[in-house]
Amino acid sequence: MNTYARRWIPALGCALAAGAFAVAAALTAARRPAMSGHGAVAAAPFVAADAAAREAVVPIENFAFAPGTIEITAGTRVVWINRDDTPHNLVGADEPRLFRSPALDTGEQFAFVFAMPGTYRYFCSLHPHMQGTVIVR
Repeated sequence: MNTYARRWIPALGCALAAGAFAVAAALTAARRPAMSGHGAVAAAPFVAADAAAREAVVPIENFAFAPGTIEITAGTRVVWINRDDTPHNLVGADEPRLFRSPALDTGEQFAFVFAMPGTYRYFCSLHPHMQGTVIVR
């Protein structure tokens, strides 16, 4: 084998492996359900007004989930939208973790459908003081 081949074949193999890992990660992320957030704001629970829409939106603003507590019916899709200039994420607080979002930049969103009744706590693992609760009836 010549010197040129010895130098470039390992590099090509590494590039192909990196590409395969990137594709696998993208496919896994696409199949993963959206996450929820947990707010530190203590306020009356937000009740999803339009049950027919079955979607609730929780903005992330000023290092808080607003509202911090929402009340929804089973089957509702909750969408968190980062309106801060700082990345945030959402992690289910209970074990096993029901959801975990990637870091969300400004304007990015994460969604999760809550199928079963219960109380679901969540937080931002980048800023653990940010906490919230979803109550599913």
